Amino acid sequence: MTDTLTLRIARIAERTLAEGPGLRFALWVQGCHVRCAGCCNPHLFDPRGGQPLPVAALEDRLLAARAGLEGITLLGGEPFEQATGLAALATWARELGLGVMTFTGHVLEDLRASRDPGVAELIDATDLLVDGRYERSLPDPSRRWVGSTNQRFHFLTRRYSPGIELVAPGEVERTVELHVTTDGTALVNGWPELRRPISGTA
Repeated sequence: MTDTLTLRIARIAERTLAEGPGLRFALWVQGCHVRCAGCCNPHLFDPRGGQPLPVAALEDRLLAARAGLEGITLLGGEPFEQATGLAALATWARELGLGVMTFTGHVLEDLRASRDPGVAELIDATDLLVDGRYERSLPDPSRRWVGSTNQRFHFLTRRYSPGIELVAPGEVERTVELHVTTDGTALVNGWPELRRPISGTA
């Protein structure tokens, strides 16, 4: 089945510590109709952007990169707008022994009410789901990987435990990574919109 599935992809980070628990393979999909105000990835809203990639090719790439990985993270963009293809990839990742974390601007209750079978398949293939729109008026300094206090962590399996998202006293609040590609392009991920000034600066 994956031979016939294609995803529209904006970016891939084969190894990141900024997008979930442990070392992860992160996949940003292209296209989002939720369009949260203040989103750090507004360039991913347009579903015509990015590039089409077969799910089978992504499976091969994940297989080649899997050494040392804890899991994969699906974000964007809006993953549930490409749910069927991502469900196939997530299922493949689990067969490799990897955990699956998925971000969405929708809430879980609405997703479960969807009539799209791919949506249910992606939920079933997800270990840790983060749901809810980003609300820039509700900044959240106490939890990793989310931007606002309304967003929720759903531990759908026993792979991850509640509390892994909490920032302990003295720990770094956000991990931000800078990757430079072979063509010299600089790519930032984690939480690139740093609102608090660095100590000692204006």
